Amino acid sequence: MSVQRRVRRPGELPQDPQALQSAPLPIVDKGPVELLEEFVFQVPKERGAQPKRLNSLQELQLLEIMCNYFQEQTKDSVRQIIFSSLFSPQGNKADDSRMSLLGKLVSMAVAVCRIPVLECAASWLQRTPVVYCVRLARALVDDYCCLVPGSVQTLKQIFSASPRFCCQFITSVTALYDLSSDDLIPPLDLLEMIVSWIFEDPRLILITFLNTPIAANLPIGFLELTPLTGLIRWCVKAPLAYKRKKKPSLSNGHVATKVTKDSGGMDRDPHLLYSKLHLNVLQVLMMLQVHLTEKNLYGRLGLVLFDHMVPLVEEINRLADELNPLNASQEIELSLDRLAQALQVAMASGALLCTRDDLRTLCSRLPHNKEIQKGPTLEAEGDSRRETQAMDVPNHREESTGRRRCGAPGAWGGGGREGVGEGVMGYEE
Repeated sequence: MSVQRRVRRPGELPQDPQALQSAPLPIVDKGPVELLEEFVFQVPKERGAQPKRLNSLQELQLLEIMCNYFQEQTKDSVRQIIFSSLFSPQGNKADDSRMSLLGKLVSMAVAVCRIPVLECAASWLQRTPVVYCVRLARALVDDYCCLVPGSVQTLKQIFSASPRFCCQFITSVTALYDLSSDDLIPPLDLLEMIVSWIFEDPRLILITFLNTPIAANLPIGFLELTPLTGLIRWCVKAPLAYKRKKKPSLSNGHVATKVTKDSGGMDRDPHLLYSKLHLNVLQVLMMLQVHLTEKNLYGRLGLVLFDHMVPLVEEINRLADELNPLNASQEIELSLDRLAQALQVAMASGALLCTRDDLRTLCSRLPHNKEIQKGPTLEAEGDSRRETQAMDVPNHREESTGRRRCGAPGAWGGGGREGVGEGVMGYEE
């Protein structure tokens, strides 16, 4: 199988951000791909011929052979080329079979902890159009979060086996579940697992950004370098999305949803999970300035794109209009508070590249909100009462989880940042 590669000198980083390129991709000749389609994916070579299908036993045997091959192959470059040859979408009728087999292969790799397969899948997610990435994500969510109760624990354990895959998986599921409808609210098992991963190691969501060649402008239609934008969307839209289910609201603005318990008897309130996630996202945003500066990308690369904040603001407006503001005022206020905090910290850290005039124009479309007008100020030694209110987490919950506070000295191995600047709208400091 002949392979061509796009080559860049080791360590070379063009000065012009427009010229930055993503990781070199293996380009496989058409001939071997056609053979794979005919003999692996059972695509008939002759027009009009009926496609063959593997029976369940044959498919299981094929998956086992693939798993063992990737496990035993010692050269990562060879693994990546073979994986790409098998599963890179070709835009033809074989893609459905290709995606179906890929979902089953990665699901098996999760079940039996085949790390090489997960690493190949992480690379595949990074260089494949998002429309295919969300199909793989949905297959895994169906297998481990929906079909069999308790099976999410198996998926949860790959956190230590392949953090790189976990990072790409989070990015994929945040693209899949955008909370635009009740069906696209992430399952509780999935939400709890992702929150636990990020709480365990917030740097998890930066792995792709920190460990791969950087593209200042990724091609449209691919996964972002980090799941930050998707996680911000989750946290900001969650209060309104749950309220949309037309369940009665409690006096504190939370929606009266049924609180489930995990196997250990611990409450799993989705609203507390989103609050915990929001705090972790702010912590990651605050540490980005150091990493962007180290990579000589501060002011050149936005990891939270302004163009993605525009539709988020429009979605918030639509949800606020859809709900009766008189009955959802506290949920609207909570969503706007979280948006203001995320925008403010993202701008201060260099993750969001835009002018304050741009941001002022964008936020002027939103309902009135004090946090948006004045902007949050997260101080390194802010009192716990103010922080608890900002994060919407009861004091006893925060104490029981041992949560790290935003900007606290030593939280990231160094001193915390003091104050993140003036308000989102630029009116107050």
